[in-house]
Amino acid sequence: MKLRFGWPRTLASRLSLIFLISLALAHGMSFGLQFYERYQSAMNLMLGNLEQDLTTTVAVLERLPADERQDWLPRFAHPTYSYMLGKGQTGTTMNMAEASKSVSSMQATLGREYTLTFNDIPDVRPHYQAHLTLKDGTPLTIDVRPEISPLSPWLPLLLIAQLVVLGICTWLAVRTAIRPLTRLSQAVDNLDPNGEGIRLDESGPTEVAYAAVAFNTMQQRIATYVKERMQLLAAISHDLQTPITRMKLRAEFMDEGVEKEKLWSDLSEMQHLVQEGVAYARSMDTSTEASRRVDLDSFLDSLMFDYQDMNKQVDLCGKTGAVIQTRPHALRRVLVNLTDNALKFAGAAEIKVQVNADQGIAVQVLDRGPGIAEAELPEVLKPFYRVESSRNRETGGTGLGLAISQQLAHALGGSLSLSNREGGGLCAQLDLPVSVK
Repeated sequence: MKLRFGWPRTLASRLSLIFLISLALAHGMSFGLQFYERYQSAMNLMLGNLEQDLTTTVAVLERLPADERQDWLPRFAHPTYSYMLGKGQTGTTMNMAEASKSVSSMQATLGREYTLTFNDIPDVRPHYQAHLTLKDGTPLTIDVRPEISPLSPWLPLLLIAQLVVLGICTWLAVRTAIRPLTRLSQAVDNLDPNGEGIRLDESGPTEVAYAAVAFNTMQQRIATYVKERMQLLAAISHDLQTPITRMKLRAEFMDEGVEKEKLWSDLSEMQHLVQEGVAYARSMDTSTEASRRVDLDSFLDSLMFDYQDMNKQVDLCGKTGAVIQTRPHALRRVLVNLTDNALKFAGAAEIKVQVNADQGIAVQVLDRGPGIAEAELPEVLKPFYRVESSRNRETGGTGLGLAISQQLAHALGGSLSLSNREGGGLCAQLDLPVSVK
């Protein structure tokens, strides 16, 4: 199994990764240089002390009587080196090309007056001995165990603290930079063509304020454009009703026959199309209806009883016990459109209501009609789209019913979706949020 590490998908994670890696590398280099500088300083200090100590110790031993030297040797001992009278331990001759700096320092300090030899001593850590002969012929051995200056315990803690502060600052910087983009993307998702969407705050940095102003202006322009087009559609549809009515009156005076029936049928279809056009234009603006609290169960019961009073087979399944804040006429128009479609193509309908996992409300209108091809499910929600291949031509409508329902669903803060049922039939589901408009 191969592990793949891809480039993060979100802008926040990418910026965080770039900042953290670059700043961590910078802090790591700084820490390394600091450690190296401390090591060099400690090494130079140690070598300076070693040179001074060697000169002083050898000079003192030269002046001490031979029988007193042994007693003085413990006083000259150091953690990394000590002195002993005698030839010391047997070891291997040191390779001077690979000798440490302390060897060079000894040669520079004592080499002008004494002949020095160096042996490597087998040990678990670096260990060597330097041998020389005092002026009275007494052999002297300098036993050296080099040790790197230990790292100060606060340096790793400092690095960890720096990385923590770095992570916090990176998070704050990325959050500050990404927050306006997040607000902008949310505003785009909630863009209302009616101009009732939330306006972005136009304060803040120049770039953010400019983007907010541009978005608010765009939203207002879209609202104005849509409103003008809907007003145009409503006006044309409304004005067409008068000549259509006159034409139907004139058709009444025609002699009975096939031509009169065809003309009357065409005029009725035109009138129905005009009425649906007016309804679609009005569905774009539901702000004229006041929002009020509605008992959803009672609302659906009333809808079901109205259909049953007309001898329509409509059943209701499920209870929610919810009281919602909504626009009842808009909600009723959505459910009536969906139920009428189910009755038209299946002869019966079932309304099912339930509470979703996110505590939203789902109202389903189910039928056992011919259904709709999967590829055409998104298309039937568009204006003037009719599925004649799966629906009877005689029952074909204007193609605006589902478009009106979808528009009203959005105006209520919900959504409308269609899906085919197992065993045949269609499911039209209206999803409403917890706080319904």
